[in-house]
Amino acid sequence: MRRLVPLIIAAALVLVLAVPAQAAKTEIGVADDRILIPGGAAADRVVAEWAANGVDTVRIFAHWGRIAPPRKPAGFRAADPNDPHYQWFYVDGAVERVRAAGMAVTLTVTGPGPSWTSADPDRRQGQFKPRASAFGAFAAAVAKRYGSRVDRYILWNEPNISAWLSPQARCSRGTCTPVSPHLYRSLVRAAYPRIESVDPVAQIVIGALSPRGQRLRASNTVMRPLLFLRRFGCRSDAWTRLRTAECRTFKPATGDGFSIHPYSGRTAPERPHPNADDVGLAQIHNLTATLDRLQRAKAVRSTTRRLGIYVDEYGYQTRPPDQIAGIKPSQQDAWLQRAAYMAWRSARIKLFTQYLWRDEPRGRDGSFSGWQSGLRFNGGRAKPSLAHFDTPFALDAARNRLWGQVRPGGAHTVTIERKLKNGGWITFAVVGTDSRGYFTLTRPLTRGASYRYRSDDGRVSATLRR
Repeated sequence: MRRLVPLIIAAALVLVLAVPAQAAKTEIGVADDRILIPGGAAADRVVAEWAANGVDTVRIFAHWGRIAPPRKPAGFRAADPNDPHYQWFYVDGAVERVRAAGMAVTLTVTGPGPSWTSADPDRRQGQFKPRASAFGAFAAAVAKRYGSRVDRYILWNEPNISAWLSPQARCSRGTCTPVSPHLYRSLVRAAYPRIESVDPVAQIVIGALSPRGQRLRASNTVMRPLLFLRRFGCRSDAWTRLRTAECRTFKPATGDGFSIHPYSGRTAPERPHPNADDVGLAQIHNLTATLDRLQRAKAVRSTTRRLGIYVDEYGYQTRPPDQIAGIKPSQQDAWLQRAAYMAWRSARIKLFTQYLWRDEPRGRDGSFSGWQSGLRFNGGRAKPSLAHFDTPFALDAARNRLWGQVRPGGAHTVTIERKLKNGGWITFAVVGTDSRGYFTLTRPLTRGASYRYRSDDGRVSATLRR
């Protein structure tokens, strides 16, 4: 009888302390146009894999320069998606393939456009000073074509990088003044109302900023995201109202949410970047504080009291294959799960997107010029992270918390198990998930013990040690 008493007490603790997670909101996304856009059997397989692994939404580029004609034809109707000079077929196929698999589409409407859309077409650079009116017309055409199939748009991709939008700055005698934030504001002000007029129930997200920048020393410098944001709202670094030429007749842009690519580089997701104007995942609070201050100053408008954060790119490159920018595949596995927990913990993050699904191939010179952040190597072999993408698990020792998600979502019963140093696995708690498959358990965790969970369909999470 003496041996039964601890078991009875343990069972009672399981029933009393194991409770479902708080109401969860974070959507799970994926972005990998290189696989999706070409279509065919390979795209069918990967889309089915995304759906099976619990992806909620897929980000797809509607790339202006690939859809619009390279030279402006006579009589071209830029706002009419039925103009025969538009080439929509690759986006059509991607959208339909994703929707048929039961996932939503997030469509990034982005340049660069063809060179004729630039204010200086002789440069033959569509990213150089794109004409806002031309982008607004293209955005209208996109919304007219996909409005019934897409509920979220993102306006432009990484406008703080010169390859996407230039010039980033205007420089004279060693002093550089930001230009791209003002260009981007004009693009948003042109595109937002055009999409809204066609698809009034859609969500229109702005930003999609790259996470890190450099000191402004040249016109093609990558601009730090929070510097970009302050100038986007015509605010100085001291938060005074700017009266420069670009800000003299300032009118704020509007967004229904804000997107960011908060890559952590080769460091853990909990570690911030050294510069306070950069935004890694650990610095989302700096981003939201900046956005809130801009909203209070009426320097950015929104349909919501506070802008939600949409992470439409996040990931870790691995070595192999990339010996310079990568981390160990096992480290990628662990850090991606911790990053998913951090996204869930943030009240402001509404979407968390894995970029990529499969590594990009080497360049022609043999270098890793693309991204190797996939959950599969380029040849298709799975990395360790793929095994836990549908069962992320995190141990937060500071909060005595175990957290996880069973993907795809829906109500699940999760059995959390514990293993002491010299023992076997025993049931620690039984938890019900919320409707999106999230659960959390706050309970004293034994130092030196290992924890894992089993879902009701037999899947097993990673093993974590306290």
